[in-house]
Amino acid sequence: MNKNKLVFYLLTGVISFTFSVQSLFAQTTKQDPNAGMKKYSAAMQLIKYAYVDTVNESRLVEKAIIETLKELDPHSMYISKKDVQRANEPLEGNFDGIGIQFEILRDTISVVHSIPGGPSERLGIQSGDKIIKIDGELTVGKKITNQFVLDHLRGKRGTKVNVSIYRKGRKEPLEFTIIRDKIPINSIDAAYLIKPGIGYVNLNKFAQTSMQEFIESLQRLKSKGMEHLILDLRNNSGGYMGTSIELADEFLKQGKLIVYTQGEHSPREDYIATGMGRFEKGKLVIMINENSASASEIVAGAVQDWDRGIIVGRRSFGKGLVQRPFQLPDSSQIRLTTARYYNPSGKCIQKPYTEGVDKYYEDFSNRIRHGELIHPDSIKFPDSLKFYTAGKRVVYGGGGIMPDVFIPWDSTPITDYYLDLRRKNVINLFVGDYVDRMRSELKSDYQEFDRFDKNFIMDTIFMKSFFEFADKQGVKYDEKGYLLSEKLIKSQIKGLIAQKLWDMNELFAIINQNDEEVQKAVEVISDDSYFEKLKIDR
Repeated sequence: MNKNKLVFYLLTGVISFTFSVQSLFAQTTKQDPNAGMKKYSAAMQLIKYAYVDTVNESRLVEKAIIETLKELDPHSMYISKKDVQRANEPLEGNFDGIGIQFEILRDTISVVHSIPGGPSERLGIQSGDKIIKIDGELTVGKKITNQFVLDHLRGKRGTKVNVSIYRKGRKEPLEFTIIRDKIPINSIDAAYLIKPGIGYVNLNKFAQTSMQEFIESLQRLKSKGMEHLILDLRNNSGGYMGTSIELADEFLKQGKLIVYTQGEHSPREDYIATGMGRFEKGKLVIMINENSASASEIVAGAVQDWDRGIIVGRRSFGKGLVQRPFQLPDSSQIRLTTARYYNPSGKCIQKPYTEGVDKYYEDFSNRIRHGELIHPDSIKFPDSLKFYTAGKRVVYGGGGIMPDVFIPWDSTPITDYYLDLRRKNVINLFVGDYVDRMRSELKSDYQEFDRFDKNFIMDTIFMKSFFEFADKQGVKYDEKGYLLSEKLIKSQIKGLIAQKLWDMNELFAIINQNDEEVQKAVEVISDDSYFEKLKIDR
C-alpha cells in the first residue's frame, strides 16, 4: 500500500467515526429528555476506546459528579464510599472507640478527659496520662497526627487495643487492655447556671442525640432553680433538620408553624409545634453569629418570628437549603439540595450563590470589609425581602437571621502576640505541664470548682513563668500585645486548668466571664425592658 492510500484510509476512518458520533448526538438531542446523559455516556465511551492512554474510568466519573454538583449550589456534595461513615459520625452522635478526648502535645498523645461511662474511664485512665504505645507501636514523634490517633484507637465495638501509658509519679508505664465500645459524641459543650435562675446551654451541632442531651440538661438546670435560658448557637453550622424542629418545638406553643420546605420537585411541607415543649414559658435569649447556619437558623428564625425570645449577636450565615442523602450504586453518596426552607413569616434566609462557590464562601471577608461585623447600619436589605413577625416587627429574608440586639465583633484582643501563642500551641502546652506538676496540690487546695473560681489567682510570679515558657517555645514577650490580650490569655489559661481538673462546664464557666457577647446576653435576659420594648413573649 502506498503512502497516499494509507493517509486516505486513515482520514476516511476518522471522518466516518466522527460522523457516527455526530449522528448519535443528533439522534439523542431531538426532543429527548435524556439527551444530556446520552451525550455524557458517548463522551465516556470515546475516552474509553480512543484515548491514547489507559484511564481510570471510575475516577473520571467521580470528578464529573463533583464538578456537576458545584454548578448547582454550594451545599450539594458528593461523599465517597470510604468517607460516608466518617461524614455521618458527628451527626449520628456516636462512634466505636476507647472513649477519650485527647490532644497532641510535643508529638505525644495526651489524655484531656476520659468520657464518663466509657471503656477508658472504667479502667481508670486519667486526664494528663500520656499514651506512649498502641499495640506495641511507639506513639511519639513527628508521625503522630490526629488521623494517626483515630486510625489506631477507633475500631469495631468489642475489639481490643493495648495501650502503654506514662503517668507522672510512676516509674514504669501502665499497661491497659481496652475493649472498644460505643462512644457518644456530645453536641452540648456546656450546660450550667450562669447566674441564679438563668441557665446557659451551648449547643455545637444538631445531631441525633442532641434532643436527649438538651432535655437532660434542661431538667438538671430546672432542678437547680433555672427559670430563664440563654441558648448559645454561635458557630453552630447546623446538622439534622428534624432535630432543629424538635428543639424549636420545646419553645413554641401548640399549633405554631416552625418551618416549611418547598422545592421544584418537593411540594410544600409544614412542620408544626406540638405543644409538648418543656420551655414554653420563661425568658429566652438565643445567641447567633456569622457562623450560625442552617438548623441554627431554623430555631432562631422560628423563635424570632413568633416573638418568643430575643436573638442577640450578629447576622447569621444564611443557609436556607435542605439537603437529602441519596446512595449511589457503589455505596458512595450524594447530598442533594431538594428544597428551600422558610421561616414562619415566609422569609427564606438563603444568601445568594449565583456567582459561584468561591464567592459564596468569601461572604465573611466581605462582611468584614464592609464593616458589617461592627456596624449594623452597614447591612442593607431590600424592601422586597421585608417580612413581619407575629407582633408586626420587621424582619428580612435573603441573607441570614438579623439579631434583635446587635453585638459588634471586638477584634482588639486578637493581637499578633496572642495569635503567635495560638499558632505555637503555647497555652495548651503550658497548662498541660502546669497541671501535670501541680495536679495533687490543685486538687487538695480546690476540692470544689467554686473555690477554684474565686481563689485561683494568676499573679505576677505565675505569669512570669508563663512568659518564660512562651519564650522557650519561640514566642517573645510583647508588652503592648499582651496588655491588649491579657484578659483573653488569662481566661483561657484558667479555663483550661479548670477543664483538666473538672470538665467542659467549668471551662465555659470561666471563659464566659470574659466573653462580652455572653455577658451582653446575660444583661438582656436580666432586664425586662428589652422584652417589653420588643413585645417578646415570656
